[in-house]
Amino acid sequence: MTITAQREEQFLYGTTATAGGTANITPLTTVIVSQLSPDGHPSKLAAAVQANAEAVTDARLQQRSAALTEALKPLLVALGQENLDPIAGRFSADGTGHDKVLDAISVSVRPDGNAANIEITVKRQSPATDDAPVSIIFRSSDASVPTLPPSITPDQLANIPSPVALIDLFDRLNTCYRLPLSQRVKAPTDSTAITGGPSDVIAPACRELFAGDDPSNYLNSSFGVGRDASNQGSFTTLFRPEATGRTWDRGTFEFFRGNGDLTLSYRATDVGDSVTHGTITARKIGTKLKLVGDGHLYAASVRPVSAYRDMINSPAFSSHTTGYAVPIRNRLLNGVPVFSKVIVTSPLNSVLTFVPQPGLSILVLTKPDGTPILNNGILLRGIYENPSTLGRLVSREPNIGLLDPEYTDPQISQLQDQSLWKFEFVHAQAGVPNVIQYERNLSRPQTIGEIRQQPFFNLTPAMRSDLTTRTSANNGLLYPANSVSQPNVLNISAPGNLDAWTVPLGVQAPSSLTAYGFTKSGSSFNDSAALTSTTRKTMIDCTAAAQGDTHCDSLASNQFAEGSRVHFMAFEATTARALGITRYVMFYKQW
Repeated sequence: MTITAQREEQFLYGTTATAGGTANITPLTTVIVSQLSPDGHPSKLAAAVQANAEAVTDARLQQRSAALTEALKPLLVALGQENLDPIAGRFSADGTGHDKVLDAISVSVRPDGNAANIEITVKRQSPATDDAPVSIIFRSSDASVPTLPPSITPDQLANIPSPVALIDLFDRLNTCYRLPLSQRVKAPTDSTAITGGPSDVIAPACRELFAGDDPSNYLNSSFGVGRDASNQGSFTTLFRPEATGRTWDRGTFEFFRGNGDLTLSYRATDVGDSVTHGTITARKIGTKLKLVGDGHLYAASVRPVSAYRDMINSPAFSSHTTGYAVPIRNRLLNGVPVFSKVIVTSPLNSVLTFVPQPGLSILVLTKPDGTPILNNGILLRGIYENPSTLGRLVSREPNIGLLDPEYTDPQISQLQDQSLWKFEFVHAQAGVPNVIQYERNLSRPQTIGEIRQQPFFNLTPAMRSDLTTRTSANNGLLYPANSVSQPNVLNISAPGNLDAWTVPLGVQAPSSLTAYGFTKSGSSFNDSAALTSTTRKTMIDCTAAAQGDTHCDSLASNQFAEGSRVHFMAFEATTARALGITRYVMFYKQW
């Protein structure tokens, strides 16, 4: 018997050879089910059992269970759980016994069509900021499972937060967000968003979420608690009426930061069912978890990204890519970039350099010779979807950040989920010391084989046809002179104001849509629109990035100027495991 539990895009599996007794459904049983499945995909074990009852027997289950617990032995000894029974051992979700083991690990099972790539990471606390994660990586088809190193000790696991502490923090978040806007912050009404800072948070239920019961003690990616006119800041939702009633749940401890603070993942759902996945940083103060932020002066992050490059005007050249997005905010002072460059030391045994570019809100990657490219990340591999398409993507698209030589799928599968990245910010002003920050991933990039196992959100046929008609002649959306009857707006809806894209069941919906393009003079620009999980069409306004930015019309500032050209668009989503899913809609042609 095979059992499945689904939570959005996440699936867990369990199995038993008998009809009675206990059958657990956990990340560890998912590993065992994957090992028993013919191609490593846990969902296919049920069909295998129907075809051959000997696919799951008590003997095979015990063999797989024993091999897995032996691989985890250093961890189990450190936690006092040497007698763990992953398949049938009874336990409660209370942070003790079996549950204590599950709280101390992160498990990834990624089918690729032939087998599954599996990683088990230990959430240990290390005294060194730049320590590599401790994990084991193997294939579901491997004859044996590697063993965790013996260096795992009880003190490294002692500060993992209990489920009770996590539930308490998220209950307190929900108590705060149940309050009307005018009770959360200094707002004159409950219906209009306001700007403000930490001192404008007035509800005790909201203030006590933060260290010292004071929101001014919170700093995350350069932002304190507050909201400015551009909706920037940390916890901007405190200042917006539509966030009243927002629910926070699925709090999960992910890893320790270098100073011992805790990175927690979460799901937030607004009243309109708009879902956001993200992370917050907390610190245990007394018996409570308090929000503190990452303490970083500058906004930078890194996340794995799987992308489909949809060449709507030359579909034979559509492709899959995988790699890392490295968004670094282009911080300006009086319209001038604060950074001359940012040097990033990656887990790829390479050093990357990012630089500011006029008109762009993020820094871009440079080639080894220092030439900037219109990309904020690095791609490890790119493959044409159509196997009959000749040539290599890296040769036709030299400016998308694709490595040459590229990584292979087996090489990508050996990258660790919680890899460490070092950011060194070099200031443009002479004499200002460099600032160093560290970031960790929650997961590694997918292999191309893994990407091909999952569906993507997609344009509707009507929207695809409309965009193809509008872009094929000019390799983009080229804006004419502005007029009252035909304003230069970016309306992403199918003719008749119908839906522009679809989202398959179980797939994370896109949360943003960004248009990238060039002005008449050749300068680059980007404009974005935030999307809810139920949005299927939108409008993108033109927004000038700084003085001298000419891509917006001088008289109708939310419209695009004559000669501006939208080159491509990017639909972006983020899963619960902080994996970016992007569908690029490319307007230019290839041959």
